[in-house]
Amino acid sequence: MNQQAIIVVSGLPRSGTSMMMKMLNAGGIEAVTDNLRTADEDNPKGYFELEKVKQLDKDSSWLGECRGKVVKIISMLLKPLPATEQYKIIFMRRKMDEILASQRQMLIRRGQPTNTVPDEKMAEMFTKHLRDIEAFIAGQANMQCLYISYNEVLENPAAHIEMINRLLGNQLDTVAMLEVVDKTLHRQRK
Repeated sequence: MNQQAIIVVSGLPRSGTSMMMKMLNAGGIEAVTDNLRTADEDNPKGYFELEKVKQLDKDSSWLGECRGKVVKIISMLLKPLPATEQYKIIFMRRKMDEILASQRQMLIRRGQPTNTVPDEKMAEMFTKHLRDIEAFIAGQANMQCLYISYNEVLENPAAHIEMINRLLGNQLDTVAMLEVVDKTLHRQRK
């Protein structure tokens, strides 16, 4: 394998992936994004998304261009990543009730129905998915993963930034990363 690793920020939707993308970008890692999805009330500092990630299972030819850069790939799309690349994954975790509340609030703002799947069922499906994807990652020789709690980053960002810096070769601007952490954006708490 060739190699400079592709840095991936992953996790469930609404788990803090956008904050982590902004932190890494501030730390000196180029974020691969197309800026099609712009900042809004749900993510006032931006989403840092790349539309073609959604088609990863059909076309991954562009991934080689991401070596040494960071790209956001939600957990549901990690399995199609080609084994020919090396990945350093920062996997965001967040309290499940906060994820569900944040998703519900986003649907309300968009005028979409919020009662299609009860929270208990959604939490069960997400928990099963997380167990499955964590087992998948553990079985991949080309994936190195660091699990980071969104909730804990807000409480003690310096310690988590240090772990991330170690994973990525101690080259990050940790002071700039620290400045990104904004507790005022932690709005869905239970």
